[in-house]
Parts: sequence; C-alpha cells; structure tokens
Amino acid sequence: MVIVVFSSCVSSQKGQLNIFSNQSNCNQQNIYNYEVEDLPKPIHEIALDTMLTANFSSNSLNIANAIGTLDLLKVFMSKKKEYRANKLLENRIELIEIHQKINQKIDLASLEISAVSSEIDCEEERADQIAFYMKNKEADTESKLTVGTIIAGATGSVVTGVLAAKNTKGNLADIVGITSGVVEAVLGFLILKQSPGIDFFHVRNVLKDIWEGNPTSELFPPSIWYYLNYYNPNEPNKPPLREQMINSWMEFGQIQSNKKEKNKKPIDIYFGEGGKYTADQLKNRAKMYDQLESVIKLMKQDLKELMYEIDKQT
Repeated sequence: MVIVVFSSCVSSQKGQLNIFSNQSNCNQQNIYNYEVEDLPKPIHEIALDTMLTANFSSNSLNIANAIGTLDLLKVFMSKKKEYRANKLLENRIELIEIHQKINQKIDLASLEISAVSSEIDCEEERADQIAFYMKNKEADTESKLTVGTIIAGATGSVVTGVLAAKNTKGNLADIVGITSGVVEAVLGFLILKQSPGIDFFHVRNVLKDIWEGNPTSELFPPSIWYYLNYYNPNEPNKPPLREQMINSWMEFGQIQSNKKEKNKKPIDIYFGEGGKYTADQLKNRAKMYDQLESVIKLMKQDLKELMYEIDKQT
C-alpha cells in the first residue's frame, strides 16, 4: 500500500514537472499586429521645434516620440506660451487638458512596459525553477555515486587485505582489486558525466525576436520595439539596445556566433521553440530574460525624466 502511494506521488510530481516545462502560463497570448509604417519615425529624422529642443532633453524627446506624445508636447508648449501671454481661464483649462492627455499616454506606456516585463519575469522564474529542481536532482545523484565509489573502494581494499592475510592461492586478490578499481572508475566517470537534460519548450519566445531583429514584432508593442531598436547614425559608437544585449551575451559567453555548426544547436534551443535543456542552459536562459527585463525597464527612467521636465513647464 505504501509503495503504491509513493509511486502515485512520484508520478504526480513528474506529471506536474512535465506540464510546467512544456506549457507556460506567463502570458495571455497577446499578439501585436502592426506594420513598419506604424512604428514611430526615428527622432533624428524629425524636424523638431526649437520650443521642444530648448526645454527637453534628447532622451525625453525620444521617449515622447516612442509613445506617440511628440505632437501633444508641441501643442502643450504652444498653449503654455499662450497662457503666459494671456492668463485667461480658458487658456489655463486648455493647458491642463493637454497636460492630462500627455499623462494618460505616459501611464499607458508604463502599463505596457509593466505587462511585457511581467511576462519576461515569469518566464525567467519558470526556467530558473526547473533549473533549481534539476540541480538538486544532480546533487542527489552525485552524492549517491560518491558514496558508491567510497564503498566500492573500501570493500575492495578490505577483501583484498583479507585474502592476502590468509595467503589465498591464485590470483583472486588481484581480481578483486582490479574489479573494485574498475567499479570506482565507472562511478567516478558517471559523476563527471552526469548532466541530465529535460524537455523545455517556449513556443512564444521573446528572446527569438531580440536575436532575429525583424522590422516589427508580434511580442513587443511598437513603443518598446522602437525603443529597443532605435539607432542614431550621428552616434555610431552607440548601437541599438537590442544589439547591445546580443553583444553582451556573446562577450560573456552566454551564446556564441552561429557561424560555426557546433554552436548552432544551443542557439536553436535558446531562440527556437525549445528542446532538451541542461540545468546550466536553463540558468543561462533565465539570466538572458533578466537582462532583457532590465533593459526594457530603462524606459521608465526616461518616462520619469519626461514627466519631470513637463512639470517644470507648468
């Protein structure tokens, strides 16, 4: 009865693990459908009004462009000028209304950033949790193999010593010694080679979009995709944030260039729909998610700076 219950618990645990590694509940399958024309025009290609460049930093103007508030910002500055010239209640109300519209845009952008970041954070935790489980299983197996190696070595030594003490004829002592040595070597080899894999799938893969860098993305809204891919040719030493991430992954050995066939398989796993992962690969995937989440959250710093600069104008 105990064995049946135990087997049932083990099967249930494996079943939950398989579900967790094969399915993700980290998103509501949000798909963004937009064309290249729907993306914001690069800020360096826009003829900016001097009222904007004189009162707002380049970062604030770029984030305003990313979230679609650049025109509203221009209207805001124009209304502010009107109100200062003629402080009528009507002008004041119009200024407040434009301010509220800009704040609504900023709030919506902040919610989009939080939504995308929460999905990425959830996927990071999913990979990290399964990696933790696998590491514990590896440690448990390694402990058992180590104990087995010690027992095999000790048993071989004791038996060989007893046979030698009894002056046993023949080569039995040598056979026992060699056998125990072989057993130790096999167990030691298993300790070094053990790295069990697990099937881990991610049909919806934001890392794939970062790696491929297509003109648009179904997994990132236009504002975030513009922000990650924006490149100013006047600043050639500052590549897009998306490329900076990929360069960082390569420089720190998290991924390698797919120019070599031997490096193709790990890249297919990370940037495809999934496959057989080791615990270390899952940990690495979790780190890549964490780095991506951090970069996206940088948008909130620019949004905060934009709000601060707007408030200075009121």
